Amino acid sequence: MLGSVQKAFKAGDLKNKLLFTLFMLLVFRLGAHIPVPGINADALAKMLSGQLFGFFDIVSGGAFKRFSIFAMSITPYINASIIMNLLTVVVPKLEALNKEGEEGRKIIAQYTRYGTIVLAFVQAIGMSIALGRGGAVENRGMLTYVLIAISLTAGTALLMWIGEMITEKGIGNGISLIIFAGIVSRMPSGVSGVLQELSGGIIGYFNILLFAVIALVIIAAIIMVNEGQRRLPVQYAKRVVGRKTYGGQSTFLPLKVNAAGVIPIIFAMSLMMFPATIGSWMSPTSGFNQFLQNYFSFGSVAYNLFYAFLIVFFTYFYVAIIFNPLDVAENIKKYGGFVPGIRPGRPTAEYIDRVLSRLTMAGGVFLALIAILPNFVISLTGITSLYFGGTALLIVVGVALDTMKQIESHLLLRSYEGFVK
Repeated sequence: MLGSVQKAFKAGDLKNKLLFTLFMLLVFRLGAHIPVPGINADALAKMLSGQLFGFFDIVSGGAFKRFSIFAMSITPYINASIIMNLLTVVVPKLEALNKEGEEGRKIIAQYTRYGTIVLAFVQAIGMSIALGRGGAVENRGMLTYVLIAISLTAGTALLMWIGEMITEKGIGNGISLIIFAGIVSRMPSGVSGVLQELSGGIIGYFNILLFAVIALVIIAAIIMVNEGQRRLPVQYAKRVVGRKTYGGQSTFLPLKVNAAGVIPIIFAMSLMMFPATIGSWMSPTSGFNQFLQNYFSFGSVAYNLFYAFLIVFFTYFYVAIIFNPLDVAENIKKYGGFVPGIRPGRPTAEYIDRVLSRLTMAGGVFLALIAILPNFVISLTGITSLYFGGTALLIVVGVALDTMKQIESHLLLRSYEGFVK
């Protein structure tokens, strides 16, 4: 891997892409320290204490607890993208645009940007009202709330632009790299907190060793599941066209175990945060907040079970959107292919659907276990300052693998160009 990075910096065009990506990520880190006007930092720290907002603070690179202009991170864009994917299946006009090719997808991307702004502004208004009720807003008035909402919305819009610029002119997926940078940037402070706990006698060296072993096992499991796939054999019949013979070769159809990636976790986390957001608008002694505190508090059994159920549900739902077994079966049939032992057409689609359902169940259960893992890690190791749970590891490992694959693809392409020349 290090050899590939060294070669990438020696290649002219790839070096420019890497430097542009690093510059955009630097802008993101600088923006994470620009505070939103009108916020009382001390009152905000008391409101956001605890682990309920830990994941969002990690994703935003600490911008959430600082409440900077990037406090909402790229979450509204992710939610808008998921909603647009769902609407593409339901709304015929959007489905037709999606089938038009690149031009249609550009229009859908523009709709996604508009949806991001709307979602970000609504979320920002809700957050500003919740902060006002908690005493974190210095001058509670309509203009102050609007100013906070506009600042947060502008920060999300800037992050969306940075992500798209990285995807277009840099290397890797821009949105994923922003989340990756936010998570990695929190590691030094987490390590510092662990050292303080060690020096204070709260934890021992055995706890740190146990944490390291668990982290290595999780990383190995994530790599295995992310790279794992079921290869369905596909045989293509021979065709004679004129004097030439086509086909006759054997290939395979790769079905990934974790085809949905980390999207089900992020979407499930957004829904799980919704009750807490509604409760923050009400009095702490209200019946709704009392119910959340008694039966649905963060880390409780009910919370973890419902969270795991949502992750498995959204895994199935998202895979059903991005992969259509009937279309795949028809394409195989159109080019004269068939799965050995299975009739072409609908029987092949049903067979692919059965295999995919089993793989999706395995992937969804794995994602659910990874998502609720931090609670067990904290109870086993006693380390509370390093909130670097399975979800964060899943994102970091997945983005690192995808980015390295793109770098190696560029290097391989340059090798072929040099050979041809």
